[in-house]
Amino acid sequence: MSNVLTVARKEVQEGLRNCWVLATTLLLAALALTLAFLGSAPTGNVGVRALDVVVVSLSSLTIFLLPLIALLISHDAIVGEMERGTMLLLLSYPVGRRQVLLGKFLGHLAILGFATLVGYGAAAVALALSGTPVEAGSWTAFASMIGSSILLGASFVAIGYLLSALARERGTAAGTAVGIWLVFVLIYDMALLGVLAVDQGQTLAGGLLDALLLLNPTDAYRLFNLGGTGDVGAFSGMSGLTRTAALSPPALLAALAAWTLLPLGLAALVFDRREL
Repeated sequence: MSNVLTVARKEVQEGLRNCWVLATTLLLAALALTLAFLGSAPTGNVGVRALDVVVVSLSSLTIFLLPLIALLISHDAIVGEMERGTMLLLLSYPVGRRQVLLGKFLGHLAILGFATLVGYGAAAVALALSGTPVEAGSWTAFASMIGSSILLGASFVAIGYLLSALARERGTAAGTAVGIWLVFVLIYDMALLGVLAVDQGQTLAGGLLDALLLLNPTDAYRLFNLGGTGDVGAFSGMSGLTRTAALSPPALLAALAAWTLLPLGLAALVFDRREL
């Protein structure tokens, strides 16, 4: 375990040296603060629902931004080290390939988790300091949003690791990462919406629709955060879809966890068999 933590610490130090941590944190904080003070406009006043509006706004932003950041920091984790020749040097020490992979994953996840917690937390702190009254349920929804955002980021970091283990060149990995982001964030939902419009609920209903939604980690995240009960579900307009899909919050979180563990496990298998 000490080897894993050493590799993780190395990744965090490189993230600090390359300004990944600072840039990501400042970007998320700036967007969160902007949404915190401008996003309450749809409610007509800054009242007890202000944080619920922030949860809806940040969840929608996270679906587009966090997967892209996760793929950018992870797509060359393996192939980049191999091209630079540093992977061979790293493996010359008494450390296994899977320890390297897990350590790198934990390091990148720490960077992403820190940026998300501090960046999004700035919005909640700003609202609290402004004297805006917030109900306990809103704080719970906000905390759930941050936790699930980190889990969504973890799933795309794992996908990036699988891509990096399969790619032969950094350029190929970078181009494929952008393509994966487009598929999961934009193309998949547009295609599913088109199929649903043509199908008219005759075939794609019930369990089949649930399965199709779970095949996309961003859809699982969207349903978990935007389909909630109370003000969050009302503001997002997705509470009806959640009832139709009949997917419970634990099932959606389990899907996000599976989207993390499965690609990471496949990346480990591919990396074990790859020649240096």
